[in-house]
Amino acid sequence: MEDAKYRSLVGVHLVLIDERGRVLLGRRVNTGFGDGLFHVPAGHLEAGESVIDGLIREANEEIGIEIPCEAFEFVHVMHSGAKDGRVQMFFRTRHWNGHVTNREPDKCSELRWFDPQNLPTDIVDYCRQALAAITAGEAFSLYGWDES
Repeated sequence: MEDAKYRSLVGVHLVLIDERGRVLLGRRVNTGFGDGLFHVPAGHLEAGESVIDGLIREANEEIGIEIPCEAFEFVHVMHSGAKDGRVQMFFRTRHWNGHVTNREPDKCSELRWFDPQNLPTDIVDYCRQALAAITAGEAFSLYGWDES
């Protein structure tokens, strides 16, 4: 019998906080997942890429900013039961270089800043759960697993 080790896709999520304490969300479009809903800038790791390198790449690709490695603060990890299990890692930063710009209008119809205590109703569910956990100071959560 072959050793069947569990493998999981790793998502990296950027919790970008402005000078007023608001979080940046983008409205997804034409992606096949959560279209029409808000979500933090995010993506999946590419082969051979660290989580920090993935965050730096995604920040540049999606919103046109540069973030120094030391500016990231790990804030949450979620083990999601979606699509055979995913590890969703969330990092916060308040420091970046450049101006936030929608660099992927084919995948994001708008960017908006929201008070973390007053998020929109039209947000990807696991993202809402993670942002609530981050606000509460919780470093870990489960999402989408049958808990029965």
